[in-house]
Amino acid sequence: MSEELSIHHDLVSHHFETTLDGDRAYLAYMDLGKQTLDIYRTFVPNSLRGRGVAAALTEHALVYAERLGYTVIPSCSYVERYMQRRQRPAS
Repeated sequence: MSEELSIHHDLVSHHFETTLDGDRAYLAYMDLGKQTLDIYRTFVPNSLRGRGVAAALTEHALVYAERLGYTVIPSCSYVERYMQRRQRPAS
């Protein structure tokens, strides 16, 4: 992705989100307590696909989880594949 994304973390709604060219993409998670996040959905509209938006959102969420010492459960198939490619252990 050549353009820099501004990713916002909405702690109340449990989303990481970005808006690009007027379209919103997001990654949703649940905080299960005991320092565990379940990332259950990524959504990127068709107009933004193929631009690395899902990867940027996922990486942002994983860095957040790692910084806080959280374990990540990748219920979203995209996040699961991303973690496998990056060899980040899933719980």
